[in-house]
Amino acid sequence: MTSTAAPHVLHVTGARPNFPKAAPVIRALDGLGVRQVLVHTGQHYDPVMSEVFFQQLGLPEPDVNLGVGSGSHGAQTAAVMVALEEMFVADRPSLVIVYGDVNSTVAAALVAAKLQIPLAHVEAGLRSFDRTMPEEVNRVVTDALADLLFTTSPDANVHLGTEGVAADKIHFVGNPMIDTLLANLDTFDPVAVTADLGLEGDYVVATLHRPGNVDDPEQAAKIVRAVHEVADTVRVVIPLHPRGRESFARAGLMDHENVTVIEPLGYVEFIGLVRGSRAVVTDSGGVQEETTMLGVPCLTLRPNTERPVTITHGTNRLVTSDGLAGAVQEALALPRTDTPAVTPPLWDGAAGQRIAAVVADVVGA
Repeated sequence: MTSTAAPHVLHVTGARPNFPKAAPVIRALDGLGVRQVLVHTGQHYDPVMSEVFFQQLGLPEPDVNLGVGSGSHGAQTAAVMVALEEMFVADRPSLVIVYGDVNSTVAAALVAAKLQIPLAHVEAGLRSFDRTMPEEVNRVVTDALADLLFTTSPDANVHLGTEGVAADKIHFVGNPMIDTLLANLDTFDPVAVTADLGLEGDYVVATLHRPGNVDDPEQAAKIVRAVHEVADTVRVVIPLHPRGRESFARAGLMDHENVTVIEPLGYVEFIGLVRGSRAVVTDSGGVQEETTMLGVPCLTLRPNTERPVTITHGTNRLVTSDGLAGAVQEALALPRTDTPAVTPPLWDGAAGQRIAAVVADVVGA
């Protein structure tokens, strides 16, 4: 994909969760002959958090990599806004598409709105109703500015309607991240991943990085104690996000012999690891969705979730650190399964095509 002065759709991606959502949309638009430009803001810049996704998901190389890197929320958002404003003024897109709820998402939304460029938000309408989460602020602001709002679950439509979003702006299309999971299902090999890591027997995967869990030393220590309690009975494998490494290390996470801390994995390897696990402990939104489709028990270490469909139609439940060990034991007692008992509506592998059809109609392709 190359930049062009002709009418075109511009995708803004910036962090690991964006890439599996964008891949099926880009692929479907390409099939419809829509001109596209792909921007990677560089919010996530580690190879396994960024480059490997382009390789494994068949994403085209970004036309532009802004390389903004890490920083505070304000510094990171501002850097993306400055760079995108220059781009949009120099080569005005017909439509900007943003994904999820990261800082790059809200930065692009603000720039597009101020320049009066139409904006589409993929994964609109999700709400935890917890404004202490930066992602919730990003979601609310982006949805307020968007012209096209693509939702992944019926509850998201309800939230948007309650907030006064016009019904003709809202399109319930399903979940494009599930498109990516289903398209790659045959490549998720637990045996290969566990062999590479030297793992034998049952294990639980944990992914923890939310500010509410890692920034406060007291809370981080409480979580480490809970993880150690789980590790007393089953191995815990933790692909440790850079954001939480120092905090958890200070709290002694690695001091338990049954806790295996590894570097973040590529998409295929990580989902393979999850697929072979007996349960997953997480504070990530996307992992709640992926475990739902894989039939793996998911214990979300948060007081809320913006993805309640993973509870009503999936394997997810909310837990506290005090109740974590007991919840893991309950999960270990369940029989293994490779499929969900109930599939959330429209999580069928065709969300990207539905999004592309609406976008193509709007931009006149």
